Amino acid sequence: MIRTFEKGDLSPVMQLWLETNLQAHGFIPAAYWEENFPFVQEALPQAEVYVYETEGKIKGFLGITGEYIAGIFVDKTAQSGGIGKQLLDHAKQCKTHLTLQVYQKNKRAVAFYRREGFLIQQEAVEENTGEKEFLMAWKR
Repeated sequence: MIRTFEKGDLSPVMQLWLETNLQAHGFIPAAYWEENFPFVQEALPQAEVYVYETEGKIKGFLGITGEYIAGIFVDKTAQSGGIGKQLLDHAKQCKTHLTLQVYQKNKRAVAFYRREGFLIQQEAVEENTGEKEFLMAWKR
């Protein structure tokens, strides 16, 4: 079930954020994610966040600011089960245009977004990590 983020979700959502980033971005030092944890924890409740919950456990979430998808995160035990697609479809129902940035080395995520209709708009280098990324966009 997809629902709106609630205050009590912050701890499990942040744990999922950290674990998923460490898993998907092995090319970035773990310290980067750990150092950014407090900033994200403070900023996350200000965003539009949707969680995917099943059997009382949060298995994924999506964060949006305006039309920018800050991230889609799915528990490693539930990946490739359609949760990310369901979260993205929910966002597509709410918006007519979406953008996001994704690291080029995260080939699985790049393929997912392409499959879901996102097109690469430009390439850039993410300042904080020095990693190449794509800016991708989707329009209804």
